[in-house]
Amino acid sequence: MALSFYKYQGTGNDFVMIDNRKLTFPATDEQLIKSLCNRRTGIGADGLILLQNHDDYDFEMVYYNADGRLGSMCGNGARCTVRFAKQLGVIEDVAYFLAADGEHQATIEREEIQLKMTDVVGVERIEDDFYLNTGSPHYVRFVENVDNLDVYAEGRLVRYSPRFNAVGTNVNFVQRLSDNEIYVRTYERGVEDETLSCGTGVTACALVAGMTGMESPVSVKTPGGNLKVAFEQDGMGFRYIYLIGPAKLVFTGTVPVPEKV
Repeated sequence: MALSFYKYQGTGNDFVMIDNRKLTFPATDEQLIKSLCNRRTGIGADGLILLQNHDDYDFEMVYYNADGRLGSMCGNGARCTVRFAKQLGVIEDVAYFLAADGEHQATIEREEIQLKMTDVVGVERIEDDFYLNTGSPHYVRFVENVDNLDVYAEGRLVRYSPRFNAVGTNVNFVQRLSDNEIYVRTYERGVEDETLSCGTGVTACALVAGMTGMESPVSVKTPGGNLKVAFEQDGMGFRYIYLIGPAKLVFTGTVPVPEKV
């Protein structure tokens, strides 16, 4: 059996995209998803996304981590899914869709996609660091020189600490570059390594930057490219949060999938 796929990336965060509107993809096969995401023996990606029909929305986005397990919300992946939906003719320039953390709205404006994120109710302080959920859980730590940081080693120390070991958390390291710009590097759970960009992580870091004085929109530099996050602060929470950035088709193809015996 040959599987048709599309490869998309949003600021270097890359995904295998599958049109699963006919529900033909074996979504319970964790090993298959893991093998497709493998960068040496598969297509190679940070995750796999299924675009599926939904009675109440333009489409449903179902996201899997590179380890084959069902994931939580993925901001860069959502922007890529919106671009994919337009390519398939599912939407025009506005999308209302369902993801792991609920409903979302997005607008396509040329190269950029403005994705409305879910409201954030509260931010927890953990000594000098922060912890919040922007659709996925994120630990945020400010540092002086993020380029010189061993993100893999430092991220694992937090991700596999006693508090987060069982469920996991993404870990973000942030450097202030100016009055309205930050630089973010992220260790992602599920990938269990640094990724070039993380949409929900960038969002979390921008919100924390807003708590410490930065005004919306916050410009965010990542190793994979640049994003912006707009928001409105409401006490210790945030609303009207938008993740803004590009999403691009890289290539398409087919890959053989062994049938189960």
